[in-house]
Amino acid sequence: MRILDLLKSGAVELNASAKTKDEAIEKLVSLHESVGNLADGKEYKKAIMLREEQGTTAIGEGIAVPHAKSDSVKTPGIAAITVKDGVDYEAPDGKPSDIIFMIAAPVDGDLHLEILSRLMVMLMDPDFCSSLRSAKTTEEFLNLIDSKEKEKYPDEVSAEAAADTQAPVKKDGYRILAVTACPTGIAHTYMAAEALEKAGEKLGYPLKAETNGSGGVKNALTKEEIAECDGIIVAADKNVEMARFDGKPVIKTSVSNGINKPEELIRKIVDGKASVYHEEGGVQASADDDLEKEGMGHKLYKHLMNGVSHMLPFVVGGGVLIALGFLIDTLMGNATMPDGSANGAFGFTSFAASVPFWIGKIAFSFMLPILAGYIAQSIADRPGLLPGILGGMIAAQGYTFNSMFENQNLVGDSTAVSGFLGALFAGFAAGLIVNFLKKAFDWLPKAMDGIKPVFLYPLFGAFLVGALMCLINPLIGVLNTSISNGLSSLGDTSQLLLSIALAAMMAIDMGGPFNKAAYVFGTAAIADGNTWIMAAVMIGGMVPPIAIALSTTFVKKIWTEEEIKSGPVNYLMGLCFITEGAIPYAAADPLRVIPACMIGSALSGALTAAFNVTCPAPHGGIFTFAVCGHPLLYIVALVAGSILGGVVLTLLKGLKQKKAA
Repeated sequence: MRILDLLKSGAVELNASAKTKDEAIEKLVSLHESVGNLADGKEYKKAIMLREEQGTTAIGEGIAVPHAKSDSVKTPGIAAITVKDGVDYEAPDGKPSDIIFMIAAPVDGDLHLEILSRLMVMLMDPDFCSSLRSAKTTEEFLNLIDSKEKEKYPDEVSAEAAADTQAPVKKDGYRILAVTACPTGIAHTYMAAEALEKAGEKLGYPLKAETNGSGGVKNALTKEEIAECDGIIVAADKNVEMARFDGKPVIKTSVSNGINKPEELIRKIVDGKASVYHEEGGVQASADDDLEKEGMGHKLYKHLMNGVSHMLPFVVGGGVLIALGFLIDTLMGNATMPDGSANGAFGFTSFAASVPFWIGKIAFSFMLPILAGYIAQSIADRPGLLPGILGGMIAAQGYTFNSMFENQNLVGDSTAVSGFLGALFAGFAAGLIVNFLKKAFDWLPKAMDGIKPVFLYPLFGAFLVGALMCLINPLIGVLNTSISNGLSSLGDTSQLLLSIALAAMMAIDMGGPFNKAAYVFGTAAIADGNTWIMAAVMIGGMVPPIAIALSTTFVKKIWTEEEIKSGPVNYLMGLCFITEGAIPYAAADPLRVIPACMIGSALSGALTAAFNVTCPAPHGGIFTFAVCGHPLLYIVALVAGSILGGVVLTLLKGLKQKKAA
């Protein structure tokens, strides 16, 4: 075993700010913890101090090598620091120690003695020590150690070279594991998994990726795989099961980073830069790892998307069934009364129409409670689910203190229906309230831990959230009604501009925050009866993949062979309303692909407004055209936007190619 097998870059700190021996030891212990070598840092420090009581581990000439065997060591390893002016380590020569290595070894075996002897041999060279002191970067520091070890132990180098000529032997299990998840669980989830697996294969680190898609968890990670791996990459924009990773190095990042930066993520695991995850405390992000830092904006987005992802099946299934009821009545000629006026019972005037209509209506009614419930679950874990769902139901029904007191049939106040905005408020409020309750009941004895999540949190959480929503519902209800009425009363010009904006947003980041914001706005508008908004949103999301497919089909010379091969798939993805099919192309050439797609989507959105197209279904793409208002014009708008997007994209790519030539 070589030194660099135990000394990870994340366990090295140059010019550490330590002024005393104790501070130096504390720093080195924390470095061991940061790369996952220790199960209990405090216990390991006790073992180090006990060894120091037996005699200082400083050897003079500015060198100290503290070491200890302990049950708290999970993985044998080395940590190293340099200190500019050194610290008083009680060295035999009285000189301050400015190069300090700390060896962490398990109780069984004498690994620390072997590594210690190697270090001693190498550190006897004053020139080598001087080079370590002068190292400017961690990489330089590690390269110096590697070169010196190869110089001192040339036989090992020859053996390694001989082994390299043989076929590489795959380690039992996987060094690196991954979990991918996006809000819809359709495209991003699987694209990130594929990108990470390919990058792992390329770098020589076979990787297994678990996908948390719309069809459930696939390729699930086993307990054995988790226990044996070096680290886990969690590339997710919604919450995934994290408790199983307790004590393992984990990188938490967005699903887009999993698609676009897979090699970087893998190297951070390999280099030991991933922080150790603890179920109670969460992940402590490394100072040098921007990918691990999760800002407030991303946290809010992740919580929202967790709610949206669980809400979608209710919205899609319910919405399509409602639309089917409308379609059946239309085909049966029940849309109007004999005098030509609109039929108030349109959608359920016949048995054939009413069955799908009412089933869809019931499914659709769960939309807001599920949205709020899973936002709360994302914030507070499972204890937040009940209060969140309850809050969402109160928002949807418009319950107030007055309506509950005056009406024992629990009929809400129609003026206090807070709708989508109320559900959002309820979800976040429920999550925060339950987290508060967790802290408030923290003083209870451990013997009551089992009763907290099944009794105390649901009881107090439900009451507090319910009371809060009954209080706040009338206020949010006024705002919600104003917005709904405002959208319904928009003039032709305003509808046109809003349709253009929403359709273009669907093409900006193709499944990212802008895309999801527009989609959530569209689904909320369906619930309020403004189905023209969903028409612009749906068609705006369909255009980008189709525009790209058209360009790759008809103008092959401006595309790579791989892009041409992948092009036809985008026809189907676009028609199915899966905008994410355009992502690989946008990632490769964002300055041309994104503007072209936005232009095409904007035209389609404008045409839906001009043609008064409506769409009562929140998903399904071209397969919902039959239930849309003015279905043929809906198709015309899609074709026009796709062609324009494809033409603009082809022209932009062609200009780029001419400049390059």
